Parts: sequence; C-alpha cells; structure tokens
Amino acid sequence: MYAPFFGLEHAPFSIAPDPRYLFMSDRHREALAHLLYGLEAGGGFVLLTGEIGTGKTTVCRCFLEQIPAHCNVAYVFNPKLTVGELLRSICDEFGVAHAPAVPGAETVKDCLDPLNAFLLREHAAGRNNVLIIDEAQSLAPEVLEQLRLLTNLETSERKLLQIVLIGQPELRAMVADPALEQLAQRVIARYHLDALTPEETRQYIAHRMAVAGLKGPLPFTARALVRIHQRARGIPRRINLLCDRALLGAYAGGLHEVNDTIVDRAAAEVFDAGAASAQAAAARARVRTGGPRWAVAGAGALAGAAVIAGLGWGLGWRPGAQSGGAAAVTAPEPKPVAHAAAGAASGTSASMASPSPAAAVTAAPLARSPLQDFLAAQPAGEDAAWRTLAAAWGVRDADLGAGDACDALQRQGLRCYRQRRAGLALVRQLDRPGWLTLHTAADAAVPVVLSGFDPVRQVATLEGAEGRRLQVSATDLAQAWRGEFATLWRAPPELPPSGKVEAASAAAIPWLDAQLARAGAAPAAAAGQPAAATTAAQRRARIHRFQVAQGLVPDGVAGPLTLMLLNRAASVAEPRLNTP
Repeated sequence: MYAPFFGLEHAPFSIAPDPRYLFMSDRHREALAHLLYGLEAGGGFVLLTGEIGTGKTTVCRCFLEQIPAHCNVAYVFNPKLTVGELLRSICDEFGVAHAPAVPGAETVKDCLDPLNAFLLREHAAGRNNVLIIDEAQSLAPEVLEQLRLLTNLETSERKLLQIVLIGQPELRAMVADPALEQLAQRVIARYHLDALTPEETRQYIAHRMAVAGLKGPLPFTARALVRIHQRARGIPRRINLLCDRALLGAYAGGLHEVNDTIVDRAAAEVFDAGAASAQAAAARARVRTGGPRWAVAGAGALAGAAVIAGLGWGLGWRPGAQSGGAAAVTAPEPKPVAHAAAGAASGTSASMASPSPAAAVTAAPLARSPLQDFLAAQPAGEDAAWRTLAAAWGVRDADLGAGDACDALQRQGLRCYRQRRAGLALVRQLDRPGWLTLHTAADAAVPVVLSGFDPVRQVATLEGAEGRRLQVSATDLAQAWRGEFATLWRAPPELPPSGKVEAASAAAIPWLDAQLARAGAAPAAAAGQPAAATTAAQRRARIHRFQVAQGLVPDGVAGPLTLMLLNRAASVAEPRLNTP
C-alpha cells in the first residue's frame, strides 16, 4: 500500500523469509560459524539459542545451504513428540524404512535397529548424518535423554550422528539441569544469538529499504531510528513489524518522513494490542457486574478517546499541531539525518563505481568539534587519501608518480575498491584500512583514512595529511559519514579490469581454488597428493557457500568483495585495522 508513496518497488519489512533481504550481522555470522564448526567436530550436540525473532531461522537456513553434499540431513520442526514419535520422525526424514515387529505395536527398538544400521552403512560409504531440531525448548526431558542415547551410536573413530538443537533461551536452562548432566557434557559448541545493537538496527533498516528499491534518504529521522531500536529491543522480527506499521502511519498522514512520535504510536498499536484488549475486556466485565460508575465512565472516556485518536491518526493529526481552538492538520518539517547506511553485500571496483542514489543522505547541521577542526585542516580531493592509504601497503609516494593513483597502484598488484553505501559492520568485517568521505559543517566532502577501530570502546582512529591523527567515537563518526568507503586489495595474478576471477586467464583459477581451500570452503589436497581437478560448477558452489557464510549476496561469482574476505579468511598478509 505505502511502497509507491515512499518510492519503493516492494514492501521492505515483510516477515516472510525472502532471501533477497538477508542481513547477517557480526553475531549472525558468528552463530553460523559455531554451527559449521560443530558439523566438522565429529559428533555430539551443538546448541543455538536466542530470543524469538532474533534470526535463528535465518542462521539455520544459511547453515542448511552450506552443509556439504556428503551429509544426510534430517530436520524436525515440531518437537512436541513422544520418544516413539520422534524416532519415527527421524527415520522418516532420513528415509529409513521401519515396521513393527508385532503388527500394530511399533516399539522404540523397531525404529532404533534400522536407524543404527542406516548410520553404520552411511558411515562406511563416507557420509555424515546431521539431525537438526528446531524449537528444541519444547522437547520433553525423556525425549532429550533419548537424543543423548542416540549419540552413543558410534564407531571407534567418531559418532555416527551430529545433533543440532535450535531453540529459545529456555533450552539453555534445560540443558543446565543437573538431571541432564550427561547431555551437557556432550555439547561441543553452543552460541546464544543476542539482539542487534543500535548501529546494526540502523544498518538493518537501511539494508531492507535499499533492497526494496529506495532511491533517496531513509524516511526515518535519527530520533525515530533510536526509538525503533528501543521499542523493538533490537529483535529483527519486531523491527519489521514496527517499521511496517510506522511507514503505514506516515503514509496515512501524508508524511514522507517517520518521526519518533509516529514510531511510538505504531509501537503501541503493534506491541501493546494484547494489553489494550485486556483492559477493554476488564472494562466490559465491570459494566456487566455493575462496577462503580466512575470506572464505567472512565472506561467509556478512554474508549472514546481511542476512537478519536484513531480518526486523528488517519487524518494526519499530531500532538502539538493545534492552532487556536481547532485541530490543524500539519506535516512536521522533515529533519535531515546523517547516518551510516547498511553495508551492501556487493561492490564495484573504483574504475567501475557510479554514484548510488540510495546512498544519498541529507546531512544534519554539525556543530564545531575536534572532528570538524580535523576535517577543516585536510586537503580536498581523493588523491591524497589514496596516497596515504598506499603507504600502509608499503607503496612509496614516489612509486605512484604524478598521475592517477589507482592506475599506478594497479601496476603494483593492488586494486582500488569503492563502496558508496557501506556501513561500519562491513568496514569491520573487511578489517582493512580505508578512507571514508566525511562531511564538514558546510557540507564539504573530505576523504580521511580510517586506520584503526576499537570495537570495545567504539572508537575510530583517523589519519590525515602530514601525519595528523584523531580518535573519534563511532557515534560522532556516523554523524559525518554517509557511507562512502574505499580501500585497496591485493589482486590475484592476471586479474582482468572487471575484477572477476572467472573472466581471468588460467593463471588466476588455481589461485582461487587454493584460496577457497585455505579458507575452508573447499577440501584441501592430502599431503603429497596433487589437488583434484575442480569443475566450474564445483567452484561456483564453493564460492556460493563461502559468500553465505560471510553474509554476502550469494551469486557464486568471485568479485572484489568476495576476494577481499577470502584473503582475510585465508590469512593472507595484508594491512589490517589496528585494534587493541
């Protein structure tokens, strides 16, 4: 309904699991890494817990996409089962035939024996078996005990079944129960998925709006973004519900910007509906039982006020928009916002970069500050920033000459990379120095090098001309930064200008295969054995799995962003952000 009004092609905050809107924060990637570690650890239990709506299903979907082809997977999504029902479900998921020894009376043994035989047979064939149970907090204690007994199925080398339990925080308490001590000792990896931080909430919203086709600044004020995080508690599903209702409220009022008042009203409507219904039911009960007249009158007044407020909401009325004795329908003056947009999942090289309208964010007036003084002392233009950055890679200024810095750096085996809609999460994930385009109080664009970031103190280290340095908080940095980020990366041999290895000569393909193996995205060759030939389809599948693990848009193409993260995962010696 409101999508065309805000210049969107799709509704951005649907709670349906659309892969186009995949957003993997640092903690989501870490949760995925724990699941993948458990997959290779040789059996036992892996626990993933988190509050409702924090993204456990998203992580599980990414995990399923990356499970190797040699693994059999059984997925149980309704764990409210008895022991017998669970075993039958597991057999059915693995495709194991089972039948009662005595007609009409199938026992636990009737399922366990064929399941054990299946696991042994698959192990002999070199295949692993994974059982994933969602909503595992609903498992009965006797069912959990049966699951523990399933992990007793093993050979002298490894257990035959890997069990992944995904559930709400109560699952942690269940496993910590002394009665389940034996199960707890078999947990080889566990991770609790926390909610998004305020910065990640902003990035999440900007990411979904950009995917939905936003071609301008975010239609949320800075105060509204803060309030969304507070009201949604950083939980993605709650953020979706709240943002969807807030955009609908702004549309109903003819406003092109969502402010904190609209967010509060939307939150009351979305999250407090149950409380409002309970209050209304209590009022009706008092009326039926002949409660005090003042209570009945109060309930009626509240109901009337609710109706009037609902009509006012639809007509665009807002508190404080009154003149004289009549209600004035006014649209508040939009407040410009300066913030870091979400880290995009793909990028272009500097030679191919073009301005992205979605990255344009109107700057708020910036007060005089140490950061503003620092920016005022910096030279304009990008060339100085590229040269400062090149020094971190050991390239002398004399080697660059007087021409274009990026052309000269390409001769040094380096490539310039620019992302016009980045976020701090992406910059931290790349973990390499780069330059940011910051804006002065007069809205002048000044490139400065980001050489370090302290994730604990949330403090960034900036470098400018003549060796000047400044440390600023991430909050102050976000006020002056609109998302433009540039860095350098070491290119593989004979990489073409497109920056895609698949278009390169035969010299780059073996390099890519070796990097995928070093990063754990492809099987490494045995000692003394030549590497097995890799088909184009296998290589694309491995790149796809790596991209999903890193939270990128999985297209199976090794572009600049994928190659940079591949270098980092493979521990290639490159400059990194200086962190404590």
